[in-house]
Amino acid sequence: MAKRGKKYQAALEKFDQNSTFSIEEAVKLAKETSIVNFDASVDVAFRLGIDTRKNDQQIRGALVLPHGTGKTQRVLVFAKGDKAKEAEAAGADYVGEAELAQKINGGWFDFDVIVATPDMMGEVGKLGRVLGPKGLMPNPKTGTVTMDVTKAVEEIKAGKVEYRAEKAGIVHVGIGKVSFSDEQLVDNFKAVHDILEKAKPSSSKGVYFKSVTVSSTMGPGVTVDPNVIRTV
Repeated sequence: MAKRGKKYQAALEKFDQNSTFSIEEAVKLAKETSIVNFDASVDVAFRLGIDTRKNDQQIRGALVLPHGTGKTQRVLVFAKGDKAKEAEAAGADYVGEAELAQKINGGWFDFDVIVATPDMMGEVGKLGRVLGPKGLMPNPKTGTVTMDVTKAVEEIKAGKVEYRAEKAGIVHVGIGKVSFSDEQLVDNFKAVHDILEKAKPSSSKGVYFKSVTVSSTMGPGVTVDPNVIRTV
C-alpha cells in the first residue's frame, strides 16, 4: 500500500478506523477529515450484495438529490428542430447535431453530461468509442435519451446524479460538498439509500447493504454502521 501524506495520517487520527458510525456522525467526520485546500466533494460508496454478472442484478439509474451536488453541470444536447429550441430554452450549454459530434471526435470534452433525443442516437452511437470509456454515453435508463429534453436538462441542472454498480457490486455517488450543512448531506445520503433499496433485485439473496463508506475527496473513508443503514 502506498505511503500516505502527513495530512492524511493526521485525518486518520481523528477517529477509530475499526469503529462504525451513524450516518450523521459519518458525514460530520468526512467533513472534518477533508485534507484538500478546496471545497471537496463528499462521496458515498455502497457495497451491495449483488452479482453484476447476472443481467437482473445490474443496478443503474439516476435521481435528483434534494439539495443538489454543489456542482454546476455543463449539459450538451443532441437534438434538432423544435427539440433543439426546447433544450436551449431549458438552459443547455451546447445544442447541436453532427457539428458537435465532429468536435467530440476531435477531442473536445468541455461538458459533463450528454442528453440526446432518440432520433439522434444514430449520430451519437458513432461516438461510443470515445464517449463510452468516459461514462458519457446517453442512456434511456438514466433519462438522458429522451424526447422530454426540457425535463432532462432542468433535472441535471437541479442536481441529478447517475449511479451504477461496478463489477464488485459497489455504487459510488457524490452527495454534495464539504461546504454543505450536515443536514443537507444526510438528506442527500438518505435519498441515494432509498433509491438503491427500491432497486434491490428480487434475486439478490442475503445481506443487501454489505457496507457503506462516506469520504471527502482524497480523505479517509468513514464506515457507517450497517445496522443503522437497514433502519434508515
